[in-house]
Amino acid sequence: MKYIGKVVTLEYRAEKCIGCGMCATVCPRGVFEMEVLGGKSRAFIADNDSCIECGACRMNCPVNAIEVRSGVGCATGLINRLLGVKGECCCSEERVSDCEADIAQDMVTGQAE
Repeated sequence: MKYIGKVVTLEYRAEKCIGCGMCATVCPRGVFEMEVLGGKSRAFIADNDSCIECGACRMNCPVNAIEVRSGVGCATGLINRLLGVKGECCCSEERVSDCEADIAQDMVTGQAE
């Protein structure tokens, strides 16, 4: 599931990454993956446009290598819609029900598709 491309507030500073893999583990949308370069493990952004700006990666990064302004993007908009709160949604109107179903499933299972 892709969201509106090129608008995500996610910033990743590879030079600070220690390769712990927490970002890849906690991301519900699979934005991060791990790679080995020069014998060192580190994260990289595999799918920036799938980021829902939930902030899980930022909150779990022990070296603050990740910055994301959670509360401004898809996660907040979709969760608010599921809760019946009126407001902006990240998806085009024809895809809102698909987005809501994906996020609801992720919230129930704790895993992305």
